[in-house]
Amino acid sequence: MMFGSNQPETEDSKWRRQLDRFVKANQQELAALFWGLHLENGDSQGTIGIDLQPKPHFVYCPQAEIEKLNDNVENWLQELIGIIDHNKPEIEVVMIGIGKGEIKLIQFAPEPTPKICFDQVGKDVDSLLELLEEKMSEQISAF
Repeated sequence: MMFGSNQPETEDSKWRRQLDRFVKANQQELAALFWGLHLENGDSQGTIGIDLQPKPHFVYCPQAEIEKLNDNVENWLQELIGIIDHNKPEIEVVMIGIGKGEIKLIQFAPEPTPKICFDQVGKDVDSLLELLEEKMSEQISAF
């Protein structure tokens, strides 16, 4: 008996898999964007979100809004809030994927570090946002 699943892929898992592939293929640019936004926003509480609807785009997720959402879902997001609170932007990227009323944590420690990625990519935040949103619309299908 095989342990693999013969179930057809659901729309729910499809967006998550496409987002994972996008993040993996674009780690350097995402790390550069994350660091650039960190420089602009300092330590203001919150993180970047990738909202997949109506088409993939970046949004800012303020800490207060994440906490309000956590209250509405009976503290199911407590772990996510802890990860955002304890993020060390010098070494790791933390973002939130948002799709179909669900969220997905995106967390990785790029090599080189986010700061070096930002320096190497050599683009400003607006250029990175534009470039990555264009790539997202090519690599993540609407649902």
